[in-house]
Amino acid sequence: MKKTNPLRFLDVFAGCGGISLGLVNAGWRGVFAIEKNPLAFSTLEHNFLKAEKSMFDWPSWLPKQAMTAEDLLLTYPEQVHSLRGSIDLMVGGPPCQGFSVAGRRDPKDPRNKLTEQYLALVGLVAPRFLVIENVAGFDIRFGSNGKSRPSNEGSYAMYVMERLRKLGYRVSNGLVNCAEFGVPQNRFRYLIICELENTSGVAVDLVKTLTQFSAKFRISKGLPVNRYVGTAEAIGDLTIANKTRVPYSSSGPPGYYEAVYEPPRNPTPYQTLMRKGMGAVAPNSRRLPKHRTETIAAFEMFQKTCRPGVKASDAERKILGMSKHTRTMLHPKLPSPTVTTLPDDILHYSEPRILTVRENARLQSFPDWFSFQGKYTTGGEKRKSETPRYSQVGNAVPPLLSEAIGRILAERYKTLEKQANASTGKKLFIRQKRSVCT
Repeated sequence: MKKTNPLRFLDVFAGCGGISLGLVNAGWRGVFAIEKNPLAFSTLEHNFLKAEKSMFDWPSWLPKQAMTAEDLLLTYPEQVHSLRGSIDLMVGGPPCQGFSVAGRRDPKDPRNKLTEQYLALVGLVAPRFLVIENVAGFDIRFGSNGKSRPSNEGSYAMYVMERLRKLGYRVSNGLVNCAEFGVPQNRFRYLIICELENTSGVAVDLVKTLTQFSAKFRISKGLPVNRYVGTAEAIGDLTIANKTRVPYSSSGPPGYYEAVYEPPRNPTPYQTLMRKGMGAVAPNSRRLPKHRTETIAAFEMFQKTCRPGVKASDAERKILGMSKHTRTMLHPKLPSPTVTTLPDDILHYSEPRILTVRENARLQSFPDWFSFQGKYTTGGEKRKSETPRYSQVGNAVPPLLSEAIGRILAERYKTLEKQANASTGKKLFIRQKRSVCT
C-alpha cells in the first residue's frame, strides 16, 4: 500500500532549525526537535511552532522548551521508546567543538559525549534512516596528548559508525562541500547517512547518492550548475551604499541602524530564491554593526592590503600589525569561507564592515522570511552558555544541504517500498499508530 502521509523526522541538537527547515522544504514533517540553548530554541519555536501553520506534530507529553538530549532520555524514556517504528528519520549535528579543525581538538571534551546520547536515542527509536552531520575534524584520529593525526583508522567517526552497524544499520559516510548544493559558502561537512539493515533491496552508498544529486538539485532551485554561487550574487542586494539608513526597528540597545530593504532591479537567481514570499516585508536581523572610526579605517586598510577570498597571510598581518589569524575579506565572485560564530571573522567585499546577521544567514542559505531571535552577540564566559544570533547562524546546517538530503532519502524510501511490494506484496515495514505521539 502506498504511503500517503508525510515522512516524519526527529531533530536532535537542532540549533535554530537549519536541518529541520531543509527537511520541511523537502516534504518531511517534524515530530519534535531537541535543543538545549534557550536562545536557539526561541528561534526554532518562532519559525516552526508559532508560525501560521505549525511544521511539527509536537507530542503533548513533551514540553515545548529548551532541553538536552540527556533530559529527554532520563525524563521521557517510555514515551521515546513508544515512538519505535514510527519515525522515518532521525537527524542530528552534535556540537562539534571537540572535533573541529578550526579550534583546539580535545578527545576528553565533554561535548563529544553528546554523540553517545544521540546513539542512545537511535537505539530506543530505531528510525528508518538517520543522519549525523559534523565538521571535517570528526573523521580525524585523536593522537596522544590531544593532538590529531590525519588517519581514518581510530577516528571518532569510525567508532560511531561501528556502533551504528551493531545497532543494525547500513552505513554510508563522506565529506561534502555545501557549495555543491547551491550554498554560497565553502563549508565542508562530514556526513554519516544510514538505513536499517532489515530491508529488501540492494545496499547503496547514500552519501554518494547525495553528491551525484547535487547538479540536479541546483537545477531544481534555478541556481548555476557549472559554477558555485558567489557572495555578491548572494548578498549584493543587501549592501548599504546609496541606501537610506534608518534606526534599527527591533528592541535592543539604542544607536543602531539598518539599511532599507529594497527589491533589486536585477535580482540574481539566488537572491530571488532567498526573497521568495517576502514582498514588501523586510526581514529581521539586518542591524548594522556600530564600528568606531578607527575600526573602519583598519578594515579599509585590510581591504587594500589583503587578497579577497583567502585568510590574511603572515606577511599581510605583519604589515597591518594584526594578531588575528582567521580574518578573511569576501571575494565577490567566489563562495564565502566557512561562516563561523565569530562576527569579525569575515569582512564585506566592498564595504569596510563585518556582515550583518542577515547577510551571514544568506551565506548559510536561510531564506529572508526566517526570523532569528535573541541577542546579537555575547562574549567572555557567556560564550560557553549563550547562543546569540550570530552564533545560531554560524552553528547551523545550511537548509539547502538539508533539503537535498531530505529529497534523496524520500526517493530512497519510495524505491525500497516498491522493491518490497514487488517481492512480497507487503509494505516495507509496519508503522505504529499515530496515537503514540498525541
